[in-house]
Amino acid sequence: MPTLFPDIKPYAQHQLKVAPPHSLYVEECGTPEGIPVLFVHGGPGAGCTPKHRCFFDPLQYRIVLFDQRGCGRSTPHAELTDNNTDALVDDIETLRKKLGIEKWLLFGGSWGSTLSLIYAERYPERVLGLVLRGIFLCRKQDLLWFYQDGAGHVFPDYWQQFLAPIPPAERGDMMRAYYKLLTGSNELARMGAAKAWSGWEAQCSTLKPDQQLYDHFTDPRMALALARIETHYFVNDAFMRPNQIIEDAQKLKGIPGVIIHGRYDMVCPFDNAFALHEAWPESDLQIIRDAGHSAMEPSITDALIRATNRFARELKADE
Repeated sequence: MPTLFPDIKPYAQHQLKVAPPHSLYVEECGTPEGIPVLFVHGGPGAGCTPKHRCFFDPLQYRIVLFDQRGCGRSTPHAELTDNNTDALVDDIETLRKKLGIEKWLLFGGSWGSTLSLIYAERYPERVLGLVLRGIFLCRKQDLLWFYQDGAGHVFPDYWQQFLAPIPPAERGDMMRAYYKLLTGSNELARMGAAKAWSGWEAQCSTLKPDQQLYDHFTDPRMALALARIETHYFVNDAFMRPNQIIEDAQKLKGIPGVIIHGRYDMVCPFDNAFALHEAWPESDLQIIRDAGHSAMEPSITDALIRATNRFARELKADE
């Protein structure tokens, strides 16, 4: 079973200034002359980690990672001003031009799959291919499943922890109630809400409990950016038209893609991936039978590494 490639360090780091007040952290790893690939992280608001460099053969790929607006090492931290989906798509295209890349492979999971798909539908001529995991279509039904009435029936014990910061009278709209706390002036309430919101996501992301993932998600700095930015996006329907990705899926025609989705994904249920594959039949749909949502679950990691190795062979052969 393939595992992550060994840890590597960036050969270049940049701060990309976009619309004020935002500045994006960008790094390049691997081989400067390699196949360009962009790692598109999840959340929105999760940021990149050193492990995200390791899904790609560093001898074959020019690996580009960036922290989206307001998270990771981008500044200002947890900033919501001018933080929306169109802005993030524009940032990706600005980054491509800045790095002098003509076309690149996009690799994204969860919200990273959302953003990769929207970018590919807007700029199909700039995309070599897509490796997508844990598809998140950001439909109203997908948001309600995880944050209102769905996943809580599978994890009622964790759901009680998620409910705890919200007064009973406000639990009819959990996303908006959390957004109110996370944008309020009470610092203690803000941080408590951030940890509860992020902890809920971490607890539901794996088939088997993963304390390391939970600790990462509930780290105060990580939790605040993730929770503030996610609620900001989700109370605004992710700044997307209803069913936008599926309605625009014909624009993906001719782009090769691999869809990797855990059968027991409780964060983004499998119907997300199934709907995408039906709208984009050229894609290779891989159902991972013993996994949930996280890229770090062994069988999903295995499938992702196989996909990037396959693209390395195929794209080299096309040169």
